[in-house]
Amino acid sequence: MADRRALDLDSLAISDRFRLFNFTTGREDPVAFLWVLRAMDRLREVHRVQVDAGEVQAALNELARLHDEVPTFDGKLRDRLDALYEDGVVHRFDDASRAGNLVRYRNRQSVYQFSELGYWAYTSVEGLLAARIQDANLSRLVFSDILEDLKALAAANRAGEAEQVYRRLSRLDSVMEDMGRRSAHFHVTLGEIIRSTDASPETFLRYKNALLTHMSEFMAELDRYLPRLATAVRDVEASGLASLLDRAAAADERPFMDRDERLEDWRRRWSVLRAWFAPQGSQESRAGELRNATRIAVSGVIALLRQISEAQRGGVNRATQLRHLAEWVWNAPDEGAAHALMGAAFNLRTARHLGAAHEDTEQISPRATWWDAPGVEVSVTLFRSGKAPTPGVPTPVRGNSGARAALRREQAAERAAEREAAGHLTELGAHGRVLDESETRILLKLMTRALEGRTVVAGRLKRGSGADDAVMIRLVPCDTGSAVRTAQGLLHLPGFRVELAGRTQGTGSNTGGAR
Repeated sequence: MADRRALDLDSLAISDRFRLFNFTTGREDPVAFLWVLRAMDRLREVHRVQVDAGEVQAALNELARLHDEVPTFDGKLRDRLDALYEDGVVHRFDDASRAGNLVRYRNRQSVYQFSELGYWAYTSVEGLLAARIQDANLSRLVFSDILEDLKALAAANRAGEAEQVYRRLSRLDSVMEDMGRRSAHFHVTLGEIIRSTDASPETFLRYKNALLTHMSEFMAELDRYLPRLATAVRDVEASGLASLLDRAAAADERPFMDRDERLEDWRRRWSVLRAWFAPQGSQESRAGELRNATRIAVSGVIALLRQISEAQRGGVNRATQLRHLAEWVWNAPDEGAAHALMGAAFNLRTARHLGAAHEDTEQISPRATWWDAPGVEVSVTLFRSGKAPTPGVPTPVRGNSGARAALRREQAAERAAEREAAGHLTELGAHGRVLDESETRILLKLMTRALEGRTVVAGRLKRGSGADDAVMIRLVPCDTGSAVRTAQGLLHLPGFRVELAGRTQGTGSNTGGAR
């Protein structure tokens, strides 16, 4: 579900949400910003939502008594909070009621509060820092609970119990989300363990029996429950899928979604749950794919175990080879012999080719190899020294009043043409005709300014405006969108329409805007 919602965001909303993570890399000392957010989260846990800098400092002092890694801010805590406000992680408000005396009242009394998306960004960073390899597992005990919930869901739907339907569906959705996250985490962690066994085979050998037993028991439990789960899913659908989703949407208490949105959301959730256990035509269910992936992983673990056992039995593995090579390099008679030995061991050779761009790059396919591509001329300077030839010191520019006067005339003519084109845009509008080059250029400049001054609400571009010395443009949201015909082709404007007006006309719009 989260992936589907993320795909609905446009590039502007994505860039705004990426800005929420600016405190991790884009700011100096990101660890200090993390501790500030931890202090604010500590206050949030005791229901203190809006806090000032003094309260955050007090929370940091409490954390410092428990953790030695808490940094000191030396009076720069307010600057860190303001930086988080600029990134959108927190909101800032001015609260005059916190002023205890006249001096504090005259000073800025700012309070800070987590923004909704900012809190999501903070928790995602904390979740990444808290990830541990020991948490990876495949839960085999969950299948019996899923089967019980599916049977209870079918019974509740037949009995018309809307609240029970909602509770069972919500529980199934949470269990399936947790199951997908666990399976992805486990297989990624397993791949990391297999990749790193060359450096630490002892760690792998220590847990090999528990790992193989864990995966084997999971596959056995999945094979036992998968047919019954598929039957239970079909039984739920036979009880009336439309009424099931209607009852779930009716009992759903999310206030920021209307009934149609809740109904569509539950329809998507059920389709995901069904895809886990019920195959569709020739396509295997996701649980079956997980079983196949786990079986392949078991084979890989057994093959790796055999490889490690043979290496230990023979006494030669990659670590032993590298130690012997390091000893040979150390005992080499001179530096040249050491470089030659390392080059032979790792197949390192000096580059013996030069590269240059062809005069007509369109004639050469970017997929052509070095062997198949035609040769190019290489200068002697580049061949001998490896440096591209330069034209030398540029000659001084001589004054030429005639050329400057010609340039002024050209610039004046261009400005006159732009003013004329701006007048045509204001008078005739941008729609219902074909814009010439000058009008198109002015329209694109105005749209660039309007997009820079955009207003983004709930991840969507709502409104924007821009102007130059003659024309004003407004980008107004429109469900059908609009289009502008230019000499170069058709310019599509999805999601909004364009309104143009002259600067001398105040805020009124002309008939040139898209309707």
